[in-house]
Amino acid sequence: MAELTLYLGNRTYSSWSLRAWLLLKQAGADFEEVVIPLRPPGTRTLEIQRYSPSGKVPALQHGALTIWESLAIAEYAAEIFPAAKLWPEARDARAIARSVSAEMASSFTALRTALPMNVRRKIQGVALTDAASEDIARVQAIWNDCRSRFGQGGEFLFGRFSAADAMYAPVATRFDTYGVELDAVSRRYVASILGLPAMQAWIAKAKEEPHIIEAYEAIGVVGV
Repeated sequence: MAELTLYLGNRTYSSWSLRAWLLLKQAGADFEEVVIPLRPPGTRTLEIQRYSPSGKVPALQHGALTIWESLAIAEYAAEIFPAAKLWPEARDARAIARSVSAEMASSFTALRTALPMNVRRKIQGVALTDAASEDIARVQAIWNDCRSRFGQGGEFLFGRFSAADAMYAPVATRFDTYGVELDAVSRRYVASILGLPAMQAWIAKAKEEPHIIEAYEAIGVVGV
């Protein structure tokens, strides 16, 4: 197998980068990490476009092949690391895991806007819009449903860690950062995600980005 390289944005803020990185770590993949400091959200840089045709991160390079979208990276990783079982084995659980992962990828705009990812610090007193509160309620409903139907035998959405957990991991960090009030099932799930050694390693590396943080916060950018 050719060497894998994952191109990432800043660890403090880049929720999409975290998804792909955590997935590969949990799969036991050996890969090189290249962090490309991001500009304000929405900006595409020539540097990123050297590695990702969309001008966005993450992007996974495997030999001559480049995969540049988080869910596509999840599917590819599941194929090249079958022993990791990144999707549930049961057909019904696998279908739901893909459904909730796709919903995460395409929805929750109000939540993302109100609670941008920032794994370096706690932020209190953020006023939530009705739309953001509805997104938070929907996320908790997903977590409760998956845990009750498929969570036996483990502490994650489908028991053992899956690609669906990688998709929701940045949301868990958001809820922790902003002190969002959660139901008991969701609180336990957030604790399980944050307790992963890989998550702790990601956060520790994020705390080594002070020059990047200062530059972002000076212009009012607190997350992506």
